Amino acid sequence: MSNNNNKNKIPDEERQEWLDSLDALIAHWGAEKAATLLDELEKHAEQRSLKRAALPYTAYRNSVPLEAQPPYPGDLRVEERVTAILRWNALAMVMRANKAYGDLGGHIASYASAAEIFETGFNHFFQGGDTPDLVYCQPHSAPGLYARAFLEGRLDESALSRYRQEVGGGGLSSYPHPWLMPDFWQFPTGSMGIGPISAIYNARFMRYLEARGIANTSRRHVYGIFGDGEMDEPESIGALSLAARENLDNLTFIVNCNLQRLDGPVRGNGQVIQEFEGLFRGAG
Repeated sequence: MSNNNNKNKIPDEERQEWLDSLDALIAHWGAEKAATLLDELEKHAEQRSLKRAALPYTAYRNSVPLEAQPPYPGDLRVEERVTAILRWNALAMVMRANKAYGDLGGHIASYASAAEIFETGFNHFFQGGDTPDLVYCQPHSAPGLYARAFLEGRLDESALSRYRQEVGGGGLSSYPHPWLMPDFWQFPTGSMGIGPISAIYNARFMRYLEARGIANTSRRHVYGIFGDGEMDEPESIGALSLAARENLDNLTFIVNCNLQRLDGPVRGNGQVIQEFEGLFRGAG
């Protein structure tokens, strides 16, 4: 085995020349043109019977290199402080409800791990106004959205004190539901899995409206913030190929991977992000 490895090993100087050539290509032509050349080389290698089986996932690292990242557009210190307050308010709301009645329940870990995702979205991505974006929220993160609404003055303390006590009106539903709270939630996303499939079909319907001149939806975007445990649901992944086939670039999925679910750890091998990449790439 060792002799075979030595036989196939490229001399260090030759190997370094190839690596230096790629670095020079990126520096002179840019990353996109360099990637195009690599694609052409791969196709040429296939024609020469050098095809290699590709891994179903890429290396687990940030896909945007540090030098390509723009400065953060907001005041990071203030946003971190606000996020910490929202986490505390969400926790306090759920714990107060459980202390008062004992069996109401409530989800804490979901928003605790996704708070930065929501805050970054609300502060820098999600658009309102005349052409608002559509945002499907992970149902277990609802306490954090209520905590944010309280900070904004949209909900008062009496509403927070009635979390999961909406019988008779005035309380807060455990999951996003416009029938229970028509002035607050856009869409129902619980039970788990309803949000992902609904987001895909809503993005497709927006394209339908635009293609037929019924409504201008070109500036509207559909965001879905979901959990890794939620992606186990058949509804969550059942329409992924539709999104790919229809080229729905007006749709963004954000999957919060905290490796927790109500009945134990998510999956079992600790490679959930790589599994998702294989799943989404397989769907196109």
